[in-house]
Amino acid sequence: ANKVTSYYSNGNDNKKFKGDRSPCSPSRVLHLRKIPNDVTEAEVISLGVPFGKVTNLLMLKGKSQAFLEMASEEAAVTMVNYYTPVTPHLRSQPVYIQYSNHRELKTDNLPNHARTQAALQAVNAVQSGGMALTGAPITESGLPPGQSSVLRIIVENLFYPVTLEVLYQIFSKFGTVLKIITFTKNNQFQALLQYADPLNAQYAKMALDGQNIYNACCTLRIDFSKLTSLNVKYNNDKSRDFTRLDLPSGDGQPSLDPTMAAAFGTPSIISPYAGAAGFAPAIGFPQAAGLSIPAVPSALGPLAISTSAMTGRMAVPGVTGLHGNSVLLVSNLNPDAITPDGLFILFGVYGDVHRVKIMFNKKENALVQMADATQAQLAMNHLNGQKLFGKALRITLSKHQTVQLPREGQEDQGLTKDYGNSPLHRFKKPGSKNFQNIFPPSATLHLSNIP
Repeated sequence: ANKVTSYYSNGNDNKKFKGDRSPCSPSRVLHLRKIPNDVTEAEVISLGVPFGKVTNLLMLKGKSQAFLEMASEEAAVTMVNYYTPVTPHLRSQPVYIQYSNHRELKTDNLPNHARTQAALQAVNAVQSGGMALTGAPITESGLPPGQSSVLRIIVENLFYPVTLEVLYQIFSKFGTVLKIITFTKNNQFQALLQYADPLNAQYAKMALDGQNIYNACCTLRIDFSKLTSLNVKYNNDKSRDFTRLDLPSGDGQPSLDPTMAAAFGTPSIISPYAGAAGFAPAIGFPQAAGLSIPAVPSALGPLAISTSAMTGRMAVPGVTGLHGNSVLLVSNLNPDAITPDGLFILFGVYGDVHRVKIMFNKKENALVQMADATQAQLAMNHLNGQKLFGKALRITLSKHQTVQLPREGQEDQGLTKDYGNSPLHRFKKPGSKNFQNIFPPSATLHLSNIP
């Protein structure tokens, strides 16, 4: 066992971060440094779970290091792409992640192998709908009794204000959030939040219960609600139904008060930088250079937990007119394989694509115009960093507000297309079930409407 430990810990993984080596090529084995001594296997595994199945783990606590093996290289690439600009934290300590020289982990003869395997099975079971982490009995639906897709959230030690937008941004990392209602009860800020799937609610509760939104304050206490569904009547700063953009904002009441409007722009735009009326939430999004948004003192990111491929490059109100933009800049495309129709189909999973333009002089770049900014945000969250024709997509908000069609007679080679009246749009009907089926790309496909 000592030989195996020394084989992993004394290899090149230890040396490369001294700055004298080029980074390793992508591998499904990731090397984690600076992990706290008291951290558990489950906490380390939880860093990888949002990106895909974790297949093995080796903890080297004496060296404050660990090796995490993902099921696929794509999942590992997505995880590294996410955590490079957004340093994850375990027990409030920053953790550093890079590719390992090792292509797989062999840990069968290590002393802690059985405990590691038990932790892997428990965490992966939550992801795949197996046993609950607590070992609670399972009902026919594959979930512990008393569990619903609605969470009741209490925010304790409310030193900074917490808004519906901040809650949406944190909880949507664990699955599709359908509805949120916020209120104050017994002098406590509370919220009810409904996921599309009870498994997402279970994983969010496991990962977020007891975490701080900001350093040393705004602590989340999370339980399952007895309600199975929420009834939202108004879309405003207190309640939101993300499947019904047609709801009124209330009886003559503005959807956001002026200070919130300044911080967030329109209610349907989720802007992570401007949480808590301008305070930056400590959830691990890097501040873009030059933004004049006040930060919470030493808010370094207790909640740096993520879903697939969010990079933190999101709409920032008041900065170069980007906020509310529905046009995405997609780069690092494979110019030999990509077409406007292909991008229309891919991005159409996350919203209704109105126009696509592949750049005439730089065909690895394209502009994709969605129906609205919320759909653009969804597409960016789920697709950024994913591999398409062998290349990892890079997606940011474009500086353009619309995609221009070519002028008559202008050479375009069919690179610009208008899909405004396409019969293939999925999200034309308010409240459509399609809003509940928005997930990151996966090796499993769901086919419907088969004759």
